Amino acid sequence: MLPFSILIAHYNNFEYFKDCYESLLKQTFTDFEIIIVDDHSTDDSFEKIRQFTRDDKRVKFHKNEQNRGVGFTKRKCIELASGEICGFVDPDDALAENAIELSIQNHKQNNVVTYSKFLLCDNDLKPIKTFPHARAVKNGDKRFFNVFLEANHFFTFKRSAYDKTSGINQELTSAVDQDLYLKLYETGKFAFIKESLYFYRLHDKGVSQEKSKKGKLNQNWQQVILDTAKRRNITSLYGKKIEEINNLPEFILKNQNTFFKKIQRKLQ
Repeated sequence: MLPFSILIAHYNNFEYFKDCYESLLKQTFTDFEIIIVDDHSTDDSFEKIRQFTRDDKRVKFHKNEQNRGVGFTKRKCIELASGEICGFVDPDDALAENAIELSIQNHKQNNVVTYSKFLLCDNDLKPIKTFPHARAVKNGDKRFFNVFLEANHFFTFKRSAYDKTSGINQELTSAVDQDLYLKLYETGKFAFIKESLYFYRLHDKGVSQEKSKKGKLNQNWQQVILDTAKRRNITSLYGKKIEEINNLPEFILKNQNTFFKKIQRKLQ
């Protein structure tokens, strides 16, 4: 079994992918595979990617027979991976040169996940600022729902931990990463790396940035939290029954953003 698998769910993204792939070629740790699952791209980007990476034997491809969405595609990435540790990289983003090496170093036996600080970048992948909310989270907290997005990129996980979960919800078209993070949180310890290992590109077509997709994103985020609460046998939060809360992310954010809670997070 390989030590590490880079997982890439791709759709119509060749031009940005070039930066992503170049960052993989520069990694200080090189014993890894690259799993690319194409969600039935409608342009010629998948064939361009195959040609662009043709000399790299570490790259493995799969193409969905029809467009299935990001949940199905990311789940397929994991199914095809053979690494002991896996990490997703979106095709429009990139990694710091030591991202894989540092992640592996921080995967001590009692950690199931590592994640790091990350940089918000412009369309040309030039850093704008460090994402402000990335920080170490308290392990074993039943009410942790990652509503502040503290746990985020570069997120890597042990395959053995993933196999203890029900896996990524393949019906989700957004909030897929959050679904994965919360399921893995229930399997063991998260370790925070205080270094920016990921370059997150801000552009108009990004799922979290495209206005036309905001409604579906909020709907999926609500479903992810509902599913998480059910797994954890939580029927009420902050004095209110779960089924009576129309906007769970907003409700939890409000109740976890009191002055006292802010102080608690800073002290973690």
